[in-house]
Amino acid sequence: MDDLEKAILLSYEPGGGVDPVLRSQAIDYCRQMKDSPAICRLCVERLSRSDLVPVQFWCLQTIHDSLRLRYSSMDPAERGFLRDFLLSVACSGGGSGGEAAVAAAAAAARVSCSPAFIKNKFAQAFVALVCLEYPAAWSTVFLDLLPHLGKGAIVIDMFSRILNLLDDDLISMEYPRSNEEISMAGRIKDAMRMQCIPQFVRAWYDIVALYRSSNPALATMVLDTMRRYITWIDIGLVANDAFVPLFFDLVLTEGLPEQLRAAAAGCLLAVVSKRMEPKQKLGMLQSLQIKRVFGLVAEDGEPELVSKLAALVTGYAAEALDCSKQLSPGSVDGAAIELLEEALPSVLFVIQNCEADSTFNAVQFLSDYVSTMKSPSQKQVVYLGQILEVLRGEICYDSMYRNNLELPDKIGKEEEEQMAEHRKEFFALLRSICRVAPDVTQLFIRNLLANALASSVMNVEEAEVALSLFYRLGEAISGQGMRTGVGILKEMIPMLLSARFPSHSQRIVALVYLETVTRYMKFVQENTQYIPLALMAFLDERGIHHPNVNVSRRASYLFMRTVKLLKSSLVPFIEKILQSLQDVVVKFTSLDWSSKGLKSSGSEDGSHMFEAIGLLIGMEDISPEKQSEYLSALLIPLCQQAKSLLVDAGTLAQEDAFAKVACIQQVIMAINALSKGFSERLATASRPAIGAMFKQTLDVLLQIFVVFPNVEPLRNKITSFLHRMIEVLGPSVFPYLPIALEKLLADSEPKEMVEFLLLINQLICKFNTSVGGILEDIFPTVASRMFSILPKDGFPSAPGGNVEEIRELQELEKTLFTFLHVVATHDLSSILLAPKSRGYLDIIIQMLLFSSCSHKDMVVRKTCVHILVRFTKDWCDKVENLDKVPGFRKFIIETFATNCCLYSVVDKSFDLRDANTVLLFGEILAAQKAMHEKFGDAFLHHFAVAAHCPQDLVEVFRQKLQGNSMEGLKSFYQSLIHNLRQKQNGSFHFR
Repeated sequence: MDDLEKAILLSYEPGGGVDPVLRSQAIDYCRQMKDSPAICRLCVERLSRSDLVPVQFWCLQTIHDSLRLRYSSMDPAERGFLRDFLLSVACSGGGSGGEAAVAAAAAAARVSCSPAFIKNKFAQAFVALVCLEYPAAWSTVFLDLLPHLGKGAIVIDMFSRILNLLDDDLISMEYPRSNEEISMAGRIKDAMRMQCIPQFVRAWYDIVALYRSSNPALATMVLDTMRRYITWIDIGLVANDAFVPLFFDLVLTEGLPEQLRAAAAGCLLAVVSKRMEPKQKLGMLQSLQIKRVFGLVAEDGEPELVSKLAALVTGYAAEALDCSKQLSPGSVDGAAIELLEEALPSVLFVIQNCEADSTFNAVQFLSDYVSTMKSPSQKQVVYLGQILEVLRGEICYDSMYRNNLELPDKIGKEEEEQMAEHRKEFFALLRSICRVAPDVTQLFIRNLLANALASSVMNVEEAEVALSLFYRLGEAISGQGMRTGVGILKEMIPMLLSARFPSHSQRIVALVYLETVTRYMKFVQENTQYIPLALMAFLDERGIHHPNVNVSRRASYLFMRTVKLLKSSLVPFIEKILQSLQDVVVKFTSLDWSSKGLKSSGSEDGSHMFEAIGLLIGMEDISPEKQSEYLSALLIPLCQQAKSLLVDAGTLAQEDAFAKVACIQQVIMAINALSKGFSERLATASRPAIGAMFKQTLDVLLQIFVVFPNVEPLRNKITSFLHRMIEVLGPSVFPYLPIALEKLLADSEPKEMVEFLLLINQLICKFNTSVGGILEDIFPTVASRMFSILPKDGFPSAPGGNVEEIRELQELEKTLFTFLHVVATHDLSSILLAPKSRGYLDIIIQMLLFSSCSHKDMVVRKTCVHILVRFTKDWCDKVENLDKVPGFRKFIIETFATNCCLYSVVDKSFDLRDANTVLLFGEILAAQKAMHEKFGDAFLHHFAVAAHCPQDLVEVFRQKLQGNSMEGLKSFYQSLIHNLRQKQNGSFHFR
């Protein structure tokens, strides 16, 4: 063993058993050897004498790499040497004579005894040379191989591997190909068709016929090669009286190896799928008589054979369908449909009994088949019924998962997710059937519902699937059809509303039942006589009173949606609804919400029930007395509960305090949800007693800050409630704001500051300058808190920082800019000039300048430009000595106008191909118009100096700024920037 062989073995040795330094040296040595000019001859020599598999692999890989990377620099002798060597090995020591043949004889014996991956690696090197030289430089390669097939299995095996690798590496379009590869594949295929494909086909037939019994694995390999090539060779060479009987004989003969039969089925599928004119294709499909294999699909067999037969049946049916679509109606078209319908029972069997891939293809075919129907015949109606029955069976849960789904545990959740994914294609098929045969579909689902209701046993899965299909049926019904109850819907919906399944206590049945009831609520809206039935579906043990808490919560949410839809129609039923919900309301606020089983998932925490109640009792259709009675009956107990929870809460142990916090959260959420039904006009103008009740509630809830000042979930809930009270109480909320805002500001973290600023933005947008006094009081605290949180030197870009913390700070900065923009655009910029706020003015202006010039987010830059322009309009007068902020005019003209409106735009990172940058550019142009209007020649003079503009160009700029055409100004400024970029070569820098 020489150094190279030792190095190869070390480089392939698993890491644990070799010194890393030694291994690294070995890899470097092998890499250096690969760069040797004589490496290919060295590899050939090693292959002729080494039995070490790693050495053989390395040598073949190196030859392959050399051909790919160094072929153009090889001299003709080296190319010829490799050509002779590779051909001789492929021919098991045959081929041309010479130096290469001697080495090849020894190498061929070793390769033939090596593992399959060595043979494949050899075939890959052979194919690499074929791709480079066939047909121009090595036109006889395949003709040279053919005479040696008579040597037997070793040469046939290598011949098949070469053809398979040629397909994998170049010809097959199953892999992404470059234009160069597609062109090369076309050239090679054209040459092979002209030169050797007919000989290949004859050889394939002889080999399969000869070896089907004595060496079925070899015959299988050859059939697999045939399957690949049938797609692009002359179909007449295969679809004939010699091959077709052979294929069927192999498929139908019991006792032959399953792999051999499967390979023959694969060839038949390739024949069936061959692209050709529809008339020619139809004639071929008729002649094949594929129906001979339909019976085999239902037999027990190896998965590989069953899968291939399933693909053959489905592919045959799909091709027949394609023929029927392309041919004009008539007898020929009828023949295609006849072939298709012959295969249909077998396709349905495939869906019910075969692997997922086969099922997916079969369902795709059925969807395509159904979509071709215009007005289904009686025969097709029967088929549609069969398809629906198969569909029902395929989307039905397995009863073995019943307990898992009820909990649901990990297995149950996984089963639900998998079923949801599995059902997608089947529901698409259902929609297709609904479109072409709505009556058939409705009747089928109605019968499923009736059977599930009539069953005396608790068949969870049958009830769930019937309801799921009824739910999906709604997707194919128009709004008008839903309201009027098209077809037998007018019978099915009342049946649904009154339905009580034996399995209704099960989670999956109850949930899909409620979703289905909600989907058809537009029918109830139009047919109000069914409102009592609909209400009971939500209010009894099928809905909000269901024993499963997840069902109950979902029922609350869906009931709220129903109330929104029916609203005024529910006035006569309010008393009854409130009575039904009384026990649930009490239970909601008395549960231990800190327990794991009751922690809310997402937005469904049960509080939607209070929103539904609020929507009901917040209507002006109710008398003021009744309305006050209903609301006080809800608010008083909730407030009393909040007060009782706050008593001594500050002295409790952490675990007990946590339980109280969880309960207080639920109380706040309930009150918050309840308030959504009340408008500001009702609570402050028409029925102020309602507003007074909410004010009392606000008094109570603000006490929470005293006991739990720094509990983030409570702060968030109270902030959310304040948002609601601003909308409900209007200006009468003002007295409560100072204490609330003070508490929210104290020790607030970045996320909390974001929420706080959003609350302030809401106040400003709703009340405009009316909140000026409140803002003036809190602004110094807000500014102090903001600038103590935000980093002074920007956000770190180096890896290793706390990504979540940086994200929160960036969000806070963005929200701060939004806040300043709201302030500026609502005539409140004067709050920055108040004595207590004046100390923060400079840092705010500098931050706006920096961000307007260089912030990564172009939307933020645009916002900052707009803020500074608004400040300019507010603080600068036509006469300089009347300006509200001394020095601000100079800052805008000399710093902002230059750095932001000129230098940042000249910078090459300012890309006008980006949509947001275009918007920023428009904002900058608007800023320049505003500055010219405000400052006149002072602005233009300083701009001209900074941009080195000649006087004539300045005059043009003046005209554009004074004109009414923004497009004209934009075009001029773009041209100016382009010229400045070329002249300065990007040398402007921010100052």
